[in-house]
Amino acid sequence: MKRLIIAIVLGLGLLGSSQAAIDTREFANDSQRQRYHDLTSILRCPKCQNQNIAESSSPIASDLRGEIYRMLGAGQSDEQIIDFMVSRYGDFVLYDPPLSSRTALLWLGPATLLLIGGAAIAAIVASRRRRRVAGNALSNTEQRRLADLLQKTNPPIEQDS
Repeated sequence: MKRLIIAIVLGLGLLGSSQAAIDTREFANDSQRQRYHDLTSILRCPKCQNQNIAESSSPIASDLRGEIYRMLGAGQSDEQIIDFMVSRYGDFVLYDPPLSSRTALLWLGPATLLLIGGAAIAAIVASRRRRRVAGNALSNTEQRRLADLLQKTNPPIEQDS
């Protein structure tokens, strides 16, 4: 009985998450259909932020799919469609925005943080090594005293010849 209840609950949970956007659009040819699918998969939904417009079920994604369909029907190229979307929604609509002054932090930020972190770790390790070497060094007086103590506790062993 428990298994049946768990199966029903899981089934209902999956039912709600499986409602993806389904477009029933007619295309002139398979090439146009493929371009449509390619474009909708490379453009990000402005509302969902982590989904492309092909997978998003938000109203704005539906509108963008319709706009792409209309522009494809009007004979516009992929570059024209992407340029239109970027001019309307900014570089955010692209999963791979171009390197520019506005996106430099996005592209160079991770590498910069990695270099700063590596330099900080190297500085910490070098500092600890210097402290360890400086802290372990004995003065001449301490070295003589240590040698005397070692000789007293461990007298030299005489060998029989």
